[in-house]
Amino acid sequence: MRRKTKKIRIGNIVIGGDHPVTVQSMIKVHPANVSEAINQLHRLTDVGCDIVRIAVPDMEGAEALSEIKKSSKIPLVADIHFDYRLAIEAIKRGVDKIRLNPSNIRSVENIKRVVELAKERNTPIRVGANIGSLKEVSNRDLLVDELFDAVKNEVSLLESLNFYNIVLSAKCSEIDLNYRINKRLSENYDYPIHIGITEAGTLVSGIVKSSIGMFKLLNEGIGDTIRVSLTGELEREVISGISILKSLNLYSGVDIVSCPTCGRSKIDVAKYTAIIEEKLIGLKKRVKVAVMGCEVNGPGEAKDADIGMAGSGKYAVLFENGEIIAKGEPSEIIDILIKKLSH
Repeated sequence: MRRKTKKIRIGNIVIGGDHPVTVQSMIKVHPANVSEAINQLHRLTDVGCDIVRIAVPDMEGAEALSEIKKSSKIPLVADIHFDYRLAIEAIKRGVDKIRLNPSNIRSVENIKRVVELAKERNTPIRVGANIGSLKEVSNRDLLVDELFDAVKNEVSLLESLNFYNIVLSAKCSEIDLNYRINKRLSENYDYPIHIGITEAGTLVSGIVKSSIGMFKLLNEGIGDTIRVSLTGELEREVISGISILKSLNLYSGVDIVSCPTCGRSKIDVAKYTAIIEEKLIGLKKRVKVAVMGCEVNGPGEAKDADIGMAGSGKYAVLFENGEIIAKGEPSEIIDILIKKLSH
């Protein structure tokens, strides 16, 4: 059961309540590099990203946001640290949400200025804390308390200003600590929570760590929006996030299964799986697709798939619910499979 939270509108989507868990990622260049920022934005959108965030380190970056926002079909979030003026400029430039770190905009008067404009423009604020939000780590046994207090202090300030358009996050790189702080947030607030493992690492280690770290939270209904943070990756962040949600039946999308291949394989499973995955990446349909190397795995072991292909002699076969319905060159079978699922 999903934890019931407030519903918060971010641009053209809503998170929280009974709305689907959304997948976020982040543009990896300075906003002033507008053309590359827009290129990355489109690449993320094309693979199913729901919300995209961009770091705004200076006023030049803030002023570039309006151009990037014009090119975006999905909500754009400005990630702000240190300088309240960047938050104000980002809101003026039309971003759909801002992220503030509790540790580094200390002046209450300056936060009031941000909140006043956020109210006027109906712009949500994500209170985003991490270990770096703490002035000093006094006792590792008290890290959950200290992280919670960092979020609590900021939320209390926003609420004292009659601002409730809030999303929460408290992420860290340690799986157990990450679970405990988010569990604490869910027990004390009904605001939507953004979850993920920060600084998760490179592709394989990052996906493993993120999957383990988010599974327990999502399985307990905690988490309204997620990010898989991968060093040096772009589209893979989104694809991995979608895969995690699909594994927990929290996302309507194509579930592709494929065999690891062995000496019985009659087709290039890796090649054809990649082709099918790319062609079906944006299809919002609950369907299981199998790509198997031989007759043993498919349609035998993969008979629970809705549709799939398998190697057979010099050819490939197409099967539905375990029954072979067509035979031909792999490219022909893929074309038939894609057409069937696209209608």
